[in-house]
Amino acid sequence: MPLSCDFTVYNWNGVPQPVLDREDRVLLVLGGFPPNATDWKEAVTDDAAREMENAATKIYTEPKWRCKAEATAAKTPCRGPHAAESVGASMGSGQPFPMMLQHSVVNTTIFAGLFGLKCFERIAGWTNTGFAPLLHEYYRQTLDDLFTWDAGQDREKHLRCNFLRRFSVFAAATFNFGPHTVTFPHIDFGNLAWGWCAITALGWFNPDLGGHLILWDLKLIIHFPPGSTILLPSAILRHLNVKIQPGESRYSFTQFTPAGLFHWVYNRFRTDRDINTAPNTSPEEHERHWADRMQRWQEGVKMYHVWDKAPNAVRA
Repeated sequence: MPLSCDFTVYNWNGVPQPVLDREDRVLLVLGGFPPNATDWKEAVTDDAAREMENAATKIYTEPKWRCKAEATAAKTPCRGPHAAESVGASMGSGQPFPMMLQHSVVNTTIFAGLFGLKCFERIAGWTNTGFAPLLHEYYRQTLDDLFTWDAGQDREKHLRCNFLRRFSVFAAATFNFGPHTVTFPHIDFGNLAWGWCAITALGWFNPDLGGHLILWDLKLIIHFPPGSTILLPSAILRHLNVKIQPGESRYSFTQFTPAGLFHWVYNRFRTDRDINTAPNTSPEEHERHWADRMQRWQEGVKMYHVWDKAPNAVRA
């Protein structure tokens, strides 16, 4: 898909700032990294990239993970030809109830080790600070309700958080192991329509020459330096990132909550099929249920923070 000349290039340097829509709502946040964290590159950016590289060599068999990326490329995946693994709670694809994404015991241990590292805890904690307050509260309350419900279920395997709850309100995460994480234009249709996911760029590459984030629908090209985080509504905005230079490495760490989990909690811990097939659900209740769902988008957009006094804001 060639770019037209009406795209705007934004030379972002990682300083936190909002991106506003025409009604001054914060549509997405260029979260960057903490301005006063002088050790961020060494203790967070570089450490996280090294730990992802080390983990990939254990997860993927010899000759290491580059063969995984090449094999994936032959299948033309929707997001891009790179090795990636998602970890956390999931709901969808015919699941009768929320459950954890499945991995081998060895890989589960590796992922738990990554989540327990200080560098990833700091990324998750910093991401939390960039959330629109009402949207953050909605994510937090949904996760609280979900885990309260799960704790009351009589079964062997229960849901688990990737991070301690004080660090993150997301239910899942994806490690894009690369080693050259370059994505095709896509939307994350499994995420909440008005919700945000958090993308953190990692690795060793020149952000002036590659790795840019392209928000296709906004016609915006953003420099995306290593160690910085961007929160965006990935279910409605087509996005991709461009190639990096030969000899460079780029990874990314993405945090999100599947829309199916919100739907499950919203339905009072039932699927739509459960509601539709319940013998005691009246036609009037069915009608109210679907009418109520039609209003969810409008209610969701109200969670976007209105910020009319942001001198450094980017306009979408």
